Amino acid sequence: MRDDYRRWLADQGYTEKTISSRISDAQKVERLYGALDDLISAGGYDALIEELSYSTEDERRGRANPCRIQTDGHLRTNLASYKGAAALYRRFLTEADLAPGNPVGGGKPLVLPEGATGDAVSVEKQRLSLERDMQAALRRDIAQLEPGLRIIDDGAERYVTTGFINMLCKDAQDRVVVVEPKAGKADPRVISQTLGYIGDLMDEDAVRDVRGIIVAHDFDQRTRSAARAVASLTLYTYEVAFTFQPV
Repeated sequence: MRDDYRRWLADQGYTEKTISSRISDAQKVERLYGALDDLISAGGYDALIEELSYSTEDERRGRANPCRIQTDGHLRTNLASYKGAAALYRRFLTEADLAPGNPVGGGKPLVLPEGATGDAVSVEKQRLSLERDMQAALRRDIAQLEPGLRIIDDGAERYVTTGFINMLCKDAQDRVVVVEPKAGKADPRVISQTLGYIGDLMDEDAVRDVRGIIVAHDFDQRTRSAARAVASLTLYTYEVAFTFQPV
């Protein structure tokens, strides 16, 4: 595991407790499966995630532990933590050294337009940084987004089949809420992304009443129209305010 992983986690806004927990879980995976760097570079990541997967249906059917890690307590919850730790480390590898042609978070390639320069990489880094800042501000005061909203993810992004849920909350009616912050203007892809997370939660946690909140500086018309057709989705816009202090 790379030495700069802890610093990267801190840059994402994770608390020291969460950082220690994520590193400890990743180290436990490494003890039984070998170095994650080697495993990922050799193409063994997907097989590892499959082995660490344990659904509510598996639990209902009493399926045995599918992986090498022996764990006490709630098997599905524990394996989800190890799977999330492995996925987060892979995300670190793809984001920490962002460069043209390298994958960005979630394994999506950063494709530069024809004739573009490395400035596009700088823009992508700024986008990721702004989204982290938005998430940190929301975590400090989530009720500013919606009265009665409370965070339930213990300060760590929840990993599900289709990616990382930036923030997981419950609202005043005790419904699970996926909160997805986006820097700049959002396009219709954010609808598919958020609905994917909702579907994953419905499958993995056997919950039925899940909603989504998407926060962006602006939304294109197609996104606004699509969101109106989905009762469980709410769109919010943000504004950036500057404050000035004497040096």
